[in-house]
Amino acid sequence: MTNTNPQGTATPEPIEPAPTPSAPPPEVPKRLRGKPRQSRWGGCLPWVLILAVLIAVFAIWKFPSFKAQAELGSAYAARVGCSCRYVQGRGLESCQSDFEPGMEMVSLAEDPATKTITGSVPLLASRSARYAGASGCLLNPAD
Repeated sequence: MTNTNPQGTATPEPIEPAPTPSAPPPEVPKRLRGKPRQSRWGGCLPWVLILAVLIAVFAIWKFPSFKAQAELGSAYAARVGCSCRYVQGRGLESCQSDFEPGMEMVSLAEDPATKTITGSVPLLASRSARYAGASGCLLNPAD
C-alpha cells in the first residue's frame, strides 16, 4: 500500500466560521405544533373519578342502613329526652348526657307548649315524643 501524500504533509481540516447572531427561529403554526403537554393532574384524574364513583356506590348501597340507624337513634333520643325533661324535671342540656356512646350527631329540640321533645339526625331522620301525663312519654307515630 502506498501513500500518495508525503509524510508530514497532511491536508488541513477546513475551519468553520464563527456563528453569527441570527434572528429567533420562526413561529410554528398551532396546527403544526405537537400535542400539548398534559397538566400535572392529567394522570390522576381517571383514578380520582373511579374513586368518587366507588364511594358513591358504597353510599347508595349503605344508605338504607344509615337511614334506619338514624331513625332508631332519633326515636331513642326523643323518648329519653322527653322522660328526662318532663318526668324527672331536668334541663334539656343535662338530658343529652344520658345518651349512649355514638349518639353525638343526635340533637334535641323542645316545644314547651305541647310538651314535645324532638330528636333529630341532620338530613336523615327526626322523631318526636310527647309527654302524656301518667302514661309518661309516648313516641309520635312516624309519618
